[in-house]
Amino acid sequence: MSGRINQPNRVETWLLQEGEKPLTITEDAKLANAATIELKPADHTLGNMLRAQLLLDPTVLFAGYKLPHPLENIISLKIQTDERSNPADALKRACTLLIQQTVAVKQQFADQARNVQIMGADLGAGAGAAAGAGALGGGIGGGIAAGPQGQAYDPYADGLGQPGTQAGADVYDF
Repeated sequence: MSGRINQPNRVETWLLQEGEKPLTITEDAKLANAATIELKPADHTLGNMLRAQLLLDPTVLFAGYKLPHPLENIISLKIQTDERSNPADALKRACTLLIQQTVAVKQQFADQARNVQIMGADLGAGAGAAAGAGALGGGIGGGIAAGPQGQAYDPYADGLGQPGTQAGADVYDF
């Protein structure tokens, strides 16, 4: 137990016990093409993503989830499909599409980070040659590059990429 009463250890709640299965599918006896799927360890993050993706499937009639108890990392996912599919296949398709989307977002992020690094290097080279200034802090590609008139390169224009930032402490330091 942790320091709070009735609160389980946070790390232990995300670990499966020996022989425990992460997924259990139980067919619904009252509804055709319906099943309840219990996922361990999982929370609202996974439950909501799966529910949203399942609802985009034209063969899915109903998809919903619940977290039976707030201190347990278990979600109960209910899926009902039409006669063209079954809940297990719909779940497989949803998981496959979510993985593809996650890979695509990761690739887009890497591409943008690479663009920021290239832009920072280009601005740093131009400013360094013209004004004798190079990197000003620790960011992507070795620092925040100085732009025109010695301004710090701030790729998101949010004011967080300011000069004088200590190396390794920049918000853009991935």
